[in-house]
Amino acid sequence: MSVAPQEQQPPPPRRRWRRPLDIGLRVAGATFAVLAAMLSAVLELLLAPLRIGGYLVGVAVLVAVAANIALSWLAVETVGRRWAVALPALPWVAIMVIAADRTDEGDVLLVGNWVGLTLVVGGAMTFTVMAFRSILAPAPAPGRY
Repeated sequence: MSVAPQEQQPPPPRRRWRRPLDIGLRVAGATFAVLAAMLSAVLELLLAPLRIGGYLVGVAVLVAVAANIALSWLAVETVGRRWAVALPALPWVAIMVIAADRTDEGDVLLVGNWVGLTLVVGGAMTFTVMAFRSILAPAPAPGRY
């Protein structure tokens, strides 16, 4: 029995621009995630003392949780690595730590009331849960990252 010869397909054309473009987009995504985390932290610090009718409103906590979920997802998707959750988490936590410290004049940006404490714990726990979910997620399909 004779076997038909297999058709030989030409190798796919090499695209030299693809790799640098991919790296550039990943770096741009990582940079955007870091800058957005810093902006988010500052926004949350501005919303922390918000009062309506003389009562503290914890809208900063809701903004922190929602923004940190979005930033974690954005970092992992744009960088393409699971460790990218740390990119927005590190500047966010650093800004919160700096804001909780007193200045030489005695000013504190993040007061130790229920909104400030919940903001720090909720925001940090959001990054922790997103990192844990990223670790437990199945491996991405081949060729995705």
